[in-house]
Amino acid sequence: MSIEFRQLRWAAWLQLVQGALMEGLPFIGLGVLIAFNVDATIVAHGFSFIVPFFNENLYLMMVMSGIFGALRIVGSVGLLKNRMWGFALSAINCVVTLVLMIFMLPAGIADGLLSGAALLLLLIARYGKTPISTRSLSS
Repeated sequence: MSIEFRQLRWAAWLQLVQGALMEGLPFIGLGVLIAFNVDATIVAHGFSFIVPFFNENLYLMMVMSGIFGALRIVGSVGLLKNRMWGFALSAINCVVTLVLMIFMLPAGIADGLLSGAALLLLLIARYGKTPISTRSLSS
């Protein structure tokens, strides 16, 4: 097994866990909250949303979490099957998560750690020791 494949596999599993647990579970929990008629403002108190819009539309955010989790899982499967589209989708998911993590505290911290680690593994696996240019920086 090459080092590159090992790194891709680790990135895929990180993305799979993040998609299933951090983004899939809130989507599944949405059904329970709706079934028990729980007010979204009660649930929103556990988060420090920077934008008040998020507090007012928590259920819609949980639906979007399910969509994003499904995309992350599909990208992970593509990586595990050694497909370039899986690499691209996973890289896009990681970058988008890193940009948006500040809006989703405290869960954004774990999102940032998982996505940052996965993105680093993806880039190392793809580019490895490939030099930026043929010239040396020291010359």
